[in-house]
Amino acid sequence: MLKADQAIIEPEKLRGYLLSPTHPIGRFKAAFFARLGYRAERWSQLEQDLRKQHLSKEAEEIGQTRYGKKYRICGPLTGPNGKQADVVSIWIIRKGEAVPRFVTAYPKGG
Repeated sequence: MLKADQAIIEPEKLRGYLLSPTHPIGRFKAAFFARLGYRAERWSQLEQDLRKQHLSKEAEEIGQTRYGKKYRICGPLTGPNGKQADVVSIWIIRKGEAVPRFVTAYPKGG
């Protein structure tokens, strides 16, 4: 992906949404990621794994929004407990910016 090494992954997206067992929507994703060993209090592990395991893969452009171009990366993610699952991560390169920003991730097929 273009400038993947500079990708922006906001801690609150991981800690307060994707890994939050109490978030109204995110809690369903949190249950999935918990099965791989990820926890909100150790959100930086997911950040590191997304950078190493997903941003190294080919990104597919999936459309243009009023905010910028969106991309999808599909591939396996191995969690801290050694379990692996196929995950989709979504990224956006906002208009006027040159680096991808993390939007969300979810189980492939989910």
